[in-house]
Amino acid sequence: MPQPFLSVVIPAFNEELRISDTLSQVVEYLTAQDYEWEVVVADDGSQDHTARLIGQVIVEHPNVRVLRLPHRGKGWAVKNGMLAAQGEYRLLCDADLSVPLAQVERLLPPLGPDCDIVLGSREAPGAARIGEPTRRHLMGRVFNFLVSRLTVSGLADTQCGFKCFRGAVAQDLFQRQTMDGFSFDVELLFLARQRGLTFAEVGVDWYYRPQSKVRPVRDSLAMTLDLLKIRWRHRTPA
Repeated sequence: MPQPFLSVVIPAFNEELRISDTLSQVVEYLTAQDYEWEVVVADDGSQDHTARLIGQVIVEHPNVRVLRLPHRGKGWAVKNGMLAAQGEYRLLCDADLSVPLAQVERLLPPLGPDCDIVLGSREAPGAARIGEPTRRHLMGRVFNFLVSRLTVSGLADTQCGFKCFRGAVAQDLFQRQTMDGFSFDVELLFLARQRGLTFAEVGVDWYYRPQSKVRPVRDSLAMTLDLLKIRWRHRTPA
């Protein structure tokens, strides 16, 4: 099979209620495109029927594959998925499709910025947040303020789960990733800036999903501590 132009990497943990519908939408969009593609679902040790449901999709669509991993967190799943992917471009896409896959066109050439990493952003011009509770939004803005002060400045939204990497950049950065939890995005951008890589934010439409795996208070505290860990672990240039 030729090298895919686009790899869609989807981390999944106990997603039996929506993974079939998600993959159906993803495959429907990709099969309408005029480029080679693949979908890599990184199963982070799901204990429900997620893997079996993915297997049913694979029978009909060999461009879809699954990585069965021991449970260690979203960052761990994304890292393994990105390193297993083979695409010229590699898109991180959450299993809840909070950003519809069709918006990848805003990140990819020819419409997207000519950068090593293009970030889907809920704060950049043209972005829209749909259905997000005010409390959740405020917590996200506080975390972004801390990210700007402690790790990566100049970005409006580091945590949207819709990011596109050049393949060679992904292969290098994700090998260096150490964070297994939700803070992996910040660590990757911190490393990218150390290495002089280019990145840009592009506004996307983001839909709040009440079934999100994020625990706002507990995870926000853990992620704040992770910001200090990132500075410590990478205190010398990579």
